[in-house]
Amino acid sequence: MPLCVMSEGAGPGAHLSRTHLCDLKMGADYTDKYVKGKVSRKGPLVPLDGDRFILKAVIEEEDSPLKSSINVVLFGDLAKDFSLSVHLGDVIMASGFCVAKSPTAHKDKLHACNLQLSGERPCIHVSGRPPSPPPQPKSPLVAERRKRRSEVSRATKTPKYTYVNLGDLKAEAVVNVYAVVVFFKQPFKSRGTDFCSTLKLTDQTDLKVSCNIFRAELEDHPKIFNIGDIVRLHRVKVKFFSGSITLLNTHGFSVVTFDGAVGGAVEPRTSSRSFHFDQRDQQTVQELRSWASSRSLIPAGPTIRLSAVQPRVYFDLTCQLLSSTLMDSTCTLLRVWDGTRCPHPLLRGRGEPSSSSSSSKERQNLVASVFVYDNHVELAQQLKPGAFLRIYNLRAVQGAAKLPGQPSDQAEQADHLTFHLHGGTAYGRGIRTLPENDPDVQEVKRLIEAFPEEEDDLADLNFSDMEEVWSTPPESLGAAPLLCSSERRCGHGVAVVSLAELKQSDRCGTHHVRARIRSYQPLRLHQALKLYCCKCSDMLDVPDHQLVSGLFPEAPGGSGPCSPPAWALSAQLPSESSRALTLHLSRRLMSQSKTKELLFLQGSTLEETHRLASAFPNIVPVRSSEGQLAPLDLRAPFLFRGRRSYYGCGRCSQPELREPPAEQDQVMDEKLIAEALGVQLLQVCLLMKMQLQDTTDTLDVFLWRDADTFFGVSVEDVTANQEAQDIVQRVMDSLCPAGGSVASSPWLDVCVRSYRVKGDDGLNQTCYQICQTAVTLPA
Repeated sequence: MPLCVMSEGAGPGAHLSRTHLCDLKMGADYTDKYVKGKVSRKGPLVPLDGDRFILKAVIEEEDSPLKSSINVVLFGDLAKDFSLSVHLGDVIMASGFCVAKSPTAHKDKLHACNLQLSGERPCIHVSGRPPSPPPQPKSPLVAERRKRRSEVSRATKTPKYTYVNLGDLKAEAVVNVYAVVVFFKQPFKSRGTDFCSTLKLTDQTDLKVSCNIFRAELEDHPKIFNIGDIVRLHRVKVKFFSGSITLLNTHGFSVVTFDGAVGGAVEPRTSSRSFHFDQRDQQTVQELRSWASSRSLIPAGPTIRLSAVQPRVYFDLTCQLLSSTLMDSTCTLLRVWDGTRCPHPLLRGRGEPSSSSSSSKERQNLVASVFVYDNHVELAQQLKPGAFLRIYNLRAVQGAAKLPGQPSDQAEQADHLTFHLHGGTAYGRGIRTLPENDPDVQEVKRLIEAFPEEEDDLADLNFSDMEEVWSTPPESLGAAPLLCSSERRCGHGVAVVSLAELKQSDRCGTHHVRARIRSYQPLRLHQALKLYCCKCSDMLDVPDHQLVSGLFPEAPGGSGPCSPPAWALSAQLPSESSRALTLHLSRRLMSQSKTKELLFLQGSTLEETHRLASAFPNIVPVRSSEGQLAPLDLRAPFLFRGRRSYYGCGRCSQPELREPPAEQDQVMDEKLIAEALGVQLLQVCLLMKMQLQDTTDTLDVFLWRDADTFFGVSVEDVTANQEAQDIVQRVMDSLCPAGGSVASSPWLDVCVRSYRVKGDDGLNQTCYQICQTAVTLPA
């Protein structure tokens, strides 16, 4: 925590109350207390092993009748900052300390205890020092000169900053600003070496500006917990682009964050070891709080308790972590609770007994399973049990499909609730560890402490038991690496060549090599899945789930009234909401007793469409467009078949709602439906870039068209089948073990096809693709 120089008379915060030195004793709780005293002794900064430091000082309480003095021991960066910034005679206020027995009390005759300040919790506020009276001047001229030097000296010790309103920003200017946060993303890894924070800010001028912060260390990013928090940014540069304003950090950048709640403590959140904060800053924060509250900028949600969670909602959850388990390389399971009971049954996990007793059912509704995916996995693995978290944009899912590492009786838990933190940073998605003095954390702690411990079914709800039950990884993790083998299925009679010889060859065609896989990209399986158009050769990413959800009835007019085509019969379906759910059926299919083979569905959500697709062979979502029935936006699937979704090419398709053919011997599949609707069907493919290595050289190759042969599973199955996904992941984990050297990877016999393409610069370049090669895992 920082060392803060404050103006004369300023306090450490209304949330802290003072305790006198004479009242200090070991074993008491001083979380919300601070001590105040003048520095009467200050020792040297003593280096320990590594980068650690220690410093010892003595503070004296002058405004107490007992005139008590106590030893203060500081560790780490706080010791270094204290050595540089605090002088004898300074008055300090210390909080977040621990009280321990003083080993030197019998020698120095000071307090029997000492104060120890180490880690992240302690904070020292240094009150402004009154200037010493100057000596008697010999002449009025000398007095005037000394007065001016004294004024300059005081101005230097207490720097003043000028802040600019957002409405007065000028292009290319470097400014300091105060603002209210109206949107934020937790820091995420950029394409370079830095982490990036994205903010949207506003102030009393009602102008909204963006702010992008790039810093190599997470500690240097703003510690924002909620929309409505207030930030103070020093030395940001103003950029104008396409009519919008963006702030970027520059040299000397610093940031301080404050809670935006009216009446809350004005306590700075920052990693800076020293910074300026005076009464004027405190007043600015209070004014922004009042203004934001009057404009309803601080939302009442979406942070809710487990006791208020409903299925199919996105929300923010403040909770305590009980344990974390790595399920596979793309998923981590967090077990959390917030001291309240969920009204819906929660999913059981590995090792948790199934019971029909009421006490067991109540216990199951206390601890929630949060599945964390993709780019959030690394952070989730660093979390420690007992930490308090806020998980942003968490999704509640009821009746989820089979999840990694879950018990075989999951089918019996089809109505149970799970929570998913999907990959990416859209909508501020992420995880943040909260300090214990955060107001929301204090409320969670109060709920947990108030929980009825006398109930038998909760007697064993503790960290050690939860870790034993929930931290057991899947049996495949930690085991010896699988030994894979490969075989070429091409039948080409060509000799094996080295990678160096292959790169020097000008001949296009097939080649045989023997090599190891040194690395591969992408590491996340979902990023390797692509949509390919065989007509225009476009290759697209599979759309994000949340983007697809927004293309359903939430789009304006999507579920409005319309005239169905003459070949369709329409019927209303019951819905869980006030929206109209309409089913359109083909008269021709009905006449041939094929009514259920193809349904056109209007007004449904993505989740409702998925549920109906599990019961009917083919579901085509439709919408109302200018009073007529029309296909959905092609960014969404145009067809649902069971658990599979099919997309169309936006460039090559001419979508039109037409009645499909109904020949007796025709099979109603995705190709027939796509042709009838004027949609160019996109093919799902798996695209990976691998680096092969042998004793002579390395070679970058692609795996694409023959991915089915390589992994031994259909790529279409990979999109909808957990077992197929597990096979792909096991193959790659065995071919290129995580954290291992290339020497631990198996040798593979590979068929490689070389071909030439034109690059972006218009020049021909040679590319390589793995073909007709199959990998075999041991039984």
